Amino acid sequence: MPHFRTYDDAELHYRVLGPADSPLPPLVCLAGGPGRDAAYLGDLGGLAAHRQLIIPDSRGTGASPAADDPSRYAFPQLAEDIEALRAHLALERFALLAHDAGAAVAQAYATRHPQRLTRLVLVCPGSRLQGELPDDAREIFEARAHEDWWPEASVAVQQLTEASDMSDVRELLFAAAPLAYGRWDEPQRAHAATEGAQLGPVPRAGFWQGVDEQLRRALLSGLREVTCPVLVLTGDRDAVAGMRAGELVAASFPHARVRPLHEVGHYPWVDEPDLFAPLVADFLHTT
Repeated sequence: MPHFRTYDDAELHYRVLGPADSPLPPLVCLAGGPGRDAAYLGDLGGLAAHRQLIIPDSRGTGASPAADDPSRYAFPQLAEDIEALRAHLALERFALLAHDAGAAVAQAYATRHPQRLTRLVLVCPGSRLQGELPDDAREIFEARAHEDWWPEASVAVQQLTEASDMSDVRELLFAAAPLAYGRWDEPQRAHAATEGAQLGPVPRAGFWQGVDEQLRRALLSGLREVTCPVLVLTGDRDAVAGMRAGELVAASFPHARVRPLHEVGHYPWVDEPDLFAPLVADFLHTT
C-alpha cells in the first residue's frame, strides 16, 4: 500500500481505487466508526468508476500503525493527518467525502483548511459536534418492529451497552446490524459480516477525547466560513444516525444542502449503489 508521513513523522497508509489517468482530481474518502477499518467503504458503490478514490487508513486502523500518543486519535488531530495526505499528493485543492464519524474529521479539516476544499460530501453524519443528539434514529428503528430481524436486533442493541468482551461485541454487532441498512438482503448481510472485526477499540475511545466545549464552539464558528458547496446525504431508514442529525450538520454551513434518500439506511452505497454513485459524481462535477 502507498504511504505518507504526517506531521509527527508517523507513516500512514492509504488505498487508491479507480482510473489513474482520470482528468478529474481524486476524491479523498474518510471512514467512520470511529476507529473502523476503511475497507468497509469498498469502492463506494462503484463511485471509483467515476473518479479516482484516495482512502486513507486512519491511525490504528487498516495498515496504519497505532499512535504513540493517544491524543493523536482525537478527530481534530486526525484532520491534520488529512492535510499531510493532501500535501503528499500535491493537491492544491480537492474534494472530500466522509461517512459517519468521519464527518467530524471532515468538518474539523474544513474549518482549518477551507481554502483547500472544492466540494464536501458528508454521508449519514452524526451531530455530536453540533451539540445535539436527535432521537429520530430510535423512531426509525421502532418503526421497523414488524420486520423478521427486529426482535433479535432489539435485544442485541440493549446488550451492547454492557458488553466488554470483543468476541461478544462482534456477535452483538452482527445481530444488531440490520438496523443500519434499508433492507436485510444478501448484499447487506455480506457487508455487515466483517463489521465487528474492523473496529479498533483504542482509536474509537480516543476519537472524542480532549474536545471540550470551547473547541467545539470554535469549530462550529469556523464552519460558517466554509465557502465550498456541501452535500449532506441521509437515509430514511438510517437507525444509526437518523435524518435529523444530517439536517443539523448542513445548517452549520453557509452553502449546504441535504438530500434524503428513500429506503436507504446508514450505508447508502450498499442499499442503493446505482443511486448513490451517480448522485455523488454529479455533485462533484457541478460547476
